[in-house]
Amino acid sequence: MTWSLIAKDVDGSIGVIVASKFFACGAVVPYVDAETAVATQAFCNPLWGTEGRLRLSVGEASTGVLTDFVRRDRGQAIRQAHMMDKYGEFAAHTGSECIDWAGHLLGVKHSVAGNMLAGPDVIEATSAAYLAGADLPFAARLIGAMQAGEAAGGDKRGRQAAGLVIHRGQPHAWLDLRVDDHADPLNELSRLWDVAQERFVHFANAMPDRARFSGTPTRHQIDEEIAMAEARRKAEGRGSRSHAVEFG
Repeated sequence: MTWSLIAKDVDGSIGVIVASKFFACGAVVPYVDAETAVATQAFCNPLWGTEGRLRLSVGEASTGVLTDFVRRDRGQAIRQAHMMDKYGEFAAHTGSECIDWAGHLLGVKHSVAGNMLAGPDVIEATSAAYLAGADLPFAARLIGAMQAGEAAGGDKRGRQAAGLVIHRGQPHAWLDLRVDDHADPLNELSRLWDVAQERFVHFANAMPDRARFSGTPTRHQIDEEIAMAEARRKAEGRGSRSHAVEFG
């Protein structure tokens, strides 16, 4: 099941995005922190994610960590994983018993891996679209890359779920979106990103972090940014894509 993309943006942000014909793939595939990322998939072993993220975060190299996991795990033939260490180096493993088509592609600032795909065009199109989207906001670039992979065939079984996690140099996520059961999960993820830009990202930008323990402790600036974003959206003729219902 599944294909995923790990990438590091020019501003240092780290993102993992995943799509699959498998329920709640966004809950089991991505493991991300301030400087590192792991995507564990196929017959995923969550310890490759939890232990991997910990070891990468203290400076172990991705190649060494992954080699050790393959050596220790008797189920490695049915596992697939790719990861990025704190130095920005990528490593990947596609087990010999992962269901065709299965494989991975390592770039300079990103990696793509997938199994049970329509063919190698899926990861190639995902990678090419990511590289071509450098002028886009990071989240939109990740989503667009996966949509290109889906257009190339995606998961050969169909569509069900997707997830996107982005960290901006903090141990907590800046953005964490999931679509667990949907007929068109990547387009739904795109809608959620649009809705997040209405209010959520302004709160996320103001949240405390390790350099600013109090963050933005008053509402004025946040409310002002939300109002400005709404005004821009209306000026561009775009309505809200939220499904929320207000009472009162």
